[in-house]
Amino acid sequence: MKFDSYHPTINFIFFVSVITFSIWFTQPVFVAISFLSSFIYSCYIGKTKGLIIDIIMIVSIIIYTLYYAYYNHFGVTNLAINIIGNQITLESLCAGLLRGVRTATVIIWFYCMTIIVSSDKIIYLFGRICPKISLFISIFLRGIPQIISRFNRVNISQSAIGRGIKQGNKFVRIKNLLRVLSIVITWILESFVDSSNSMKSRGYSLKGRTAFSIYRFDNRDRSVVIVMFLYLTLISMAIMLDQVKMQVNPHIILKPITSLSYLFYGVYLLFTLMPMFLQIIAGIKAKYREK
Repeated sequence: MKFDSYHPTINFIFFVSVITFSIWFTQPVFVAISFLSSFIYSCYIGKTKGLIIDIIMIVSIIIYTLYYAYYNHFGVTNLAINIIGNQITLESLCAGLLRGVRTATVIIWFYCMTIIVSSDKIIYLFGRICPKISLFISIFLRGIPQIISRFNRVNISQSAIGRGIKQGNKFVRIKNLLRVLSIVITWILESFVDSSNSMKSRGYSLKGRTAFSIYRFDNRDRSVVIVMFLYLTLISMAIMLDQVKMQVNPHIILKPITSLSYLFYGVYLLFTLMPMFLQIIAGIKAKYREK
């Protein structure tokens, strides 16, 4: 039983929490836990596509870290001197690495969210609160795979007449790419307008509109919510005890790691891997029942 089979509120609370923590936390252990958890979970639910995205993110982290350390020179621990004579410091290197890892982690969690939180769940969660926002989000999430598919189809069509993005010299390829992007962007705008008009014509934005949903909050969901809020309570304690931050300018200042810190690390690891654990446990139960 996958994590997306749980109530949409549980899915939404988890991803909002983990993305917020990934943006906010700067302590290296928490940052590493969040990145590794997102890496593992994206590979688990996304298979090969998830692994490709993770590899791209790792390469991007390395490039951004080197770029940031090369052009930012704050800090007191000098490591080397670049071509123009400026110092490359340990503090700037750590700051660039932390920013790169946190950004990549957020992107990977958003990728996982697009798999688990479908457009019908967005409509269910926000439809009664703000129908227009829920409509926009659902159209946006639904449009991402369609945009990729449309881009490939347009590129194949253009390649048949010698105008593909991999045909010709560099300038011709750039021109062909801009032509393909122009076609895709035009299609996106027309598609969004048509979808919006279609939903409005069905009275979606009217107040008091009712909607059918298959989601029910059962005892299984209640037990998961209790465990989730237990984890969030302990993580909130780590925030109040200032265990989730690290200073890198002008020098690195890290809070001492105590036995309580290891508790917070373990709780945060269990929280970020909770969706995968739930799916593994459900799979084991299903195999046991088959026997």
